[in-house]
Amino acid sequence: MEAIIVNFRRGRTTQNTRHLVLKIEGINSIKDTKSLLKKQVIWKSPSGKELKGIVSASHGNSGCVRAIFERGLPGQSLGQKVVLK
Repeated sequence: MEAIIVNFRRGRTTQNTRHLVLKIEGINSIKDTKSLLKKQVIWKSPSGKELKGIVSASHGNSGCVRAIFERGLPGQSLGQKVVLK
């Protein structure tokens, strides 16, 4: 499965670069996201490094999920694809 990084999880004045909001292809409701919890997420950087994370919760009602990565992702990762395993 593939997903697109939509944004960092953020508040009014802060953003957490370890927590990301992902939009998964083919998932359009909050009910469909329950089967994706605890799945592993991998983002490949342009230099070839793999950063890993885990799907932690759903985000909103449109089928987005939150993923927590082991390290913070750079801003260039926004809009790129990640792989769910």
